[in-house]
Amino acid sequence: MIVTRLFTRLPTSHQLFLKKWYRYTRHLLKVLPWIPQNLSVALRRNQKDTVILNAYEQKFFSQNGEDGILRQIFAIIGTTNKHSVEFGAGDGIECNTRLLHHKGWACLWLDAEPPAFSKVNKEFITAENINEIFVRYKVPKELDLLSIDIDFNDYWIWKVLRYRPRVVVIEYNAHIPPTKSLVVPYQPRRKTQFTSFFGASLLALVKLGKKKGYTLVACDSTGINAFFVRNDVLPAQFKKRSVKELYRPVGYGMKKNGRYIGHAHSDENMLKLDQSI
Repeated sequence: MIVTRLFTRLPTSHQLFLKKWYRYTRHLLKVLPWIPQNLSVALRRNQKDTVILNAYEQKFFSQNGEDGILRQIFAIIGTTNKHSVEFGAGDGIECNTRLLHHKGWACLWLDAEPPAFSKVNKEFITAENINEIFVRYKVPKELDLLSIDIDFNDYWIWKVLRYRPRVVVIEYNAHIPPTKSLVVPYQPRRKTQFTSFFGASLLALVKLGKKKGYTLVACDSTGINAFFVRNDVLPAQFKKRSVKELYRPVGYGMKKNGRYIGHAHSDENMLKLDQSI
């Protein structure tokens, strides 16, 4: 109230100046997060410097820093049809593709239990029905982005998928060290119990990605999602780095002695895959 009274006592010219300054400041605060990324893209456009994607992590609608990583990946490799599919999209508000939706992408959101008010399509995805679901929703064979986060059978879904996204984001099990290639046995109706028994280790996903023609380029700092780029569109900036270099440990869930330890431990056995790459 005091500020308002003081403002009204100012000369009209001063009031107009302060109003313009206020509007300019609000706009600047909105665009500031975009400046470092856009400047970096301009500086790197004609260079072949290795890009460390974790430096670009930013959260707008994603759970962690996935928004920033994806924005930087596509700033470098470009887009084609701007079509994305995300399953395990939840309510479609906090997810990996919401920012892209606001930027004009065609985003198909799927989830087993979406809220009634959301724009997310209800689909319980299995290895047996995933390709049929893509056909039904008229997903292009070579979409720009696929995001997989169904908390248990992620590995098996990607393994059988006959589509060729240029970029794949998939949840990995950071409870497992990067030297082990492990995956849960396929159980189509199984849901996560929020224990350490879920999904696949990062090494197992890297091995699968290699067979399908993809290279791991980053893991988000929280140790949740791994980012793969298809080899035929892989630019020089994404210099091949080892699984140990790109792996990020658990940065979520329960804490012990001030450190994150993730979900509760499970004694269920995972399948051991070939450890070599």
